[in-house]
Amino acid sequence: MVDIATRVWNHKWKIDPIVRSLIDTDFYKLLMCQSVFRNRRDTNVTFSLINRTTSVRLADLIDEGELREQLDHVRTLSLTRGESTWLRGNTFYGKRQMFRPDFMEWFEGLRLPAYHLEKHDGQYELTFEGRWPEVMLWEIPALAVIMELRSRAVLRDMGRFELQVLYARAMTKLWEKVERLRTIRDLRLADFGTRRRHSFLWQDWCVQALQEGLGETHFTGTSNCLIAKNRDLEAIGTNAHELPMVYAALADTDSDLRQAPYRVLADWQEEHEGNLLIILPDTFTTQSFLDGAPDWLARWTGMRIDSGDPAEGAERAIAWWTARGEDPRQKLVIFSDGLDVDVIAQLQAQFAGRVKVSFGWGTMLTNDFTGLVKDDALAPFSLVCKAVSADGRPTVKLSDNPRKAMGPADEIERYKRVFGVGEQEEREVRV
Repeated sequence: MVDIATRVWNHKWKIDPIVRSLIDTDFYKLLMCQSVFRNRRDTNVTFSLINRTTSVRLADLIDEGELREQLDHVRTLSLTRGESTWLRGNTFYGKRQMFRPDFMEWFEGLRLPAYHLEKHDGQYELTFEGRWPEVMLWEIPALAVIMELRSRAVLRDMGRFELQVLYARAMTKLWEKVERLRTIRDLRLADFGTRRRHSFLWQDWCVQALQEGLGETHFTGTSNCLIAKNRDLEAIGTNAHELPMVYAALADTDSDLRQAPYRVLADWQEEHEGNLLIILPDTFTTQSFLDGAPDWLARWTGMRIDSGDPAEGAERAIAWWTARGEDPRQKLVIFSDGLDVDVIAQLQAQFAGRVKVSFGWGTMLTNDFTGLVKDDALAPFSLVCKAVSADGRPTVKLSDNPRKAMGPADEIERYKRVFGVGEQEEREVRV
């Protein structure tokens, strides 16, 4: 097992680059990329880094030269022969050759496109612009680079023994969570922690801890493709808000806009089946989505709850399935927002036996160093990288939590009108 503290102490980044592979990314990015490659490959999209926790002044913490060096390194990466073989020949979600030959040929020749970086008021303005299939693959590496450089900046002045104690405390903290999770009956949980991890080595350690502590019955896999490959685990993931946001931005009329979330899923089901047929309903609010959803979506496998009150979201899903003659006990609900052990235990107890329950555990799995260093300087924070425009048109996200809304104010109001969104309850944005 890797001695993380010693690796941090002896840091030579060319041995330990932050992103070491194009498949050091979330599985759903590759699934979505193939769908985009097939359906909207010539769409021009801009992605932008957004730090929701403005009190963390990233440009004051992270050296610009180090950041550019790491981003430039990402641009040198390409698929290795072993990675290509794994993607082409492995079975994902029970399906062999999930990735089509034409997509794989394109992916094997890919280098990530250029980036644009500036400083403004203590923050980095980092953007990526180009064809959608290419720039969308910057999202996860960009977040991983920023998050780990922030960790390295905080750890830089620590001594060797101080680092050993820090990681021992963090390991103990996580293992105590694992021991509590062991007591939850019928638990099914996956690692969703790539985008806001403390570091690659730490995420890999956390995954190994879950493997040993929970076993394959309760630990179902990881969203990180590289770790899934290296640890012989299931790669977990379906789709994300990016798809409906871009499809909606491309809509020419209000009527087209209203139908955009369903066109995304119509394209999706042409390629996928089974446990990949998971609805993510909250991009323009869950209630609006469900009110207008065509009946064929009720036959899909399940739903991911990613904003708002998770229990309310699951209750809404159960009511929707029931009203359409579906048995909720045969449906899957995946909780993936702001999870930690107490919330996981509460939701499992509330919904076990009513639906099939699964959890995608993110930041508080792979980056819970809260309270472990002076001034809580390693506490996780809310950093995202989102599609902000498509073919020159701004994107919008409403969410079930208005604090997560993004887009120009006039467009947000237009989307609220088109999707019939009224007053919403604000909730603290959990990392």
